[in-house]
Amino acid sequence: MNVFPVVLIGGTIGAGLALLVRELLRPQPALAVALQRTRPGALALSEQEPELNREERWGRWLLARLERVPGVRVPATNLTLLGQQPGQFMLKKTALAALGLLCPVLATVPWIVAGVSLPFYVPAVVGLVVAVLLFVTPDLAVRDQATRAREEFAHALSAYLDLVALKRAADAGPAEALEKAAAVGRGWQFVYLQGALRRARLEKIPPYQALSELAAEYDLPVLDDVADIMRGSATDGTAVYQALRARTAALNTELLTAQAAEANTASEKMTTPGALLAVLVMLLMAFPAVIRMLTV
Repeated sequence: MNVFPVVLIGGTIGAGLALLVRELLRPQPALAVALQRTRPGALALSEQEPELNREERWGRWLLARLERVPGVRVPATNLTLLGQQPGQFMLKKTALAALGLLCPVLATVPWIVAGVSLPFYVPAVVGLVVAVLLFVTPDLAVRDQATRAREEFAHALSAYLDLVALKRAADAGPAEALEKAAAVGRGWQFVYLQGALRRARLEKIPPYQALSELAAEYDLPVLDDVADIMRGSATDGTAVYQALRARTAALNTELLTAQAAEANTASEKMTTPGALLAVLVMLLMAFPAVIRMLTV
């Protein structure tokens, strides 16, 4: 009797039963972790690190001890918008401040070697001033970067409003129009919108509420207008196509006006160096004649 078919059939049945038992005994997924990944801004990061790196741990240790000092704060909203971690930001500020304290001391070493004595308070005062300036520098840099990021978001939102208006003109529902329009883009702005709308669908909340929360979390006032328009459409049935197109036109006008003002400011800033350069050229041209007149 050939036992090979019997063994093959028995092995197949056993493998099927094993797979069935494995599927039945598979543990339930952790829904809390999944919902945490879908919160506003969580999808802006490519991956969530399972644990903090060494720099972030050191930075948070410093932050826990320096946050009670008056004047020491972390721009949490701007850092969240830029995808930066507060611990590394505080570590950078502390490292720059320490460098500012050491630079004047190191600069006085050649003077001491040359035999020139300086009062001890000179490098101390200069070090404190430089340390304070360097400690504030990351805050200014983050503020400028966040301002640029919000301008980029406003430009992306202008295109997003056009897409939502087109979807609404094609008889799409408010939630469907918002989600399909957000799915078109691939930039970080659209990733934020996709994450907020996905969270709204999972948590069974209105999409305009998710957009309002996203605007509040990242300080994006332009997004509040979209949420208000869609809220009116959901509550009293207001036609939003014309409202969306009007808001898009107004937003484009605001952006163009801001760009024109920025260009004018940059032009005015270039006027002073140009005038100084012209004065220096004239002084260089007149210097030989003035010297000759004075020496005659």
